[in-house]
Amino acid sequence: MSVITLMTDFGIKDGNVGVMKGVIWGISPTAQISDLSHMIQAQNIREAGYILARSVPYFPKGSIHVVVVDPGVGTERRPMAAQIGDWYYVGPDNGTITVWLERARQEGLRTEFIELNRPQYWLQDVSHVFHGRDIFSPAAAHLAAGVSLSELGTPFDNPVVLELPKPEKMEDGWRGEVIHVDHFGNVSTNIRIENLMEAMHEKETIHVRLNEIEINGMVHTFGERPAGELVALIGSTGNLGIVVVNGSAQQRLGSKVGDRVEVILKR
Repeated sequence: MSVITLMTDFGIKDGNVGVMKGVIWGISPTAQISDLSHMIQAQNIREAGYILARSVPYFPKGSIHVVVVDPGVGTERRPMAAQIGDWYYVGPDNGTITVWLERARQEGLRTEFIELNRPQYWLQDVSHVFHGRDIFSPAAAHLAAGVSLSELGTPFDNPVVLELPKPEKMEDGWRGEVIHVDHFGNVSTNIRIENLMEAMHEKETIHVRLNEIEINGMVHTFGERPAGELVALIGSTGNLGIVVVNGSAQQRLGSKVGDRVEVILKR
């Protein structure tokens, strides 16, 4: 059985996600479908890409990841299917794959990109505003049913990639920014564990600044500090996070994506 994941900014009120599943099962009845998220902020391609990249490695090789966060639906943006490493992507060519693709290229993994331009693998009637139903779901289902990637369309080699902010090395640490705020109000930054390296052995020397608040030292996990305390730690994806134990760092600090974060190493 093939695994297909779905990630959209549709929410779950209007039936759109269910319809996509119906289309998939109509073509590939044995496909297993996982709802990765349907609560992506509307039209937020960066958020979709961040969650996609951190999720892909936990799915079986050969899984197909359908992402429909598509503010350019109906325009000249390409509908795309791709192989990135051992997994597949189906969705708009709008930069959603940027973080995933960067990591794959760093590791020298195989990549292949196909423009979905063969209507025999779409629904018969294609709307201008719901390619998730009419193009992406059927393409993913045909892929799951055994149609090869190359049969779905024409190859190309210039997928859209976003210019994402990188952490900047400073004399006494790193400067980065907030890249995601999760359901709990936990703040995630683009500064990663590999940026901190040896300093992680002396976490009490690491000071984190965000929105004029400085956190002295880091912890391994939430339970090391009492409820309500603001702490810094390395999250499950390897990114530096700022959280309030049993609370919301976003509410405490007014944090939003793009806010500057500084890590100062004081020895």
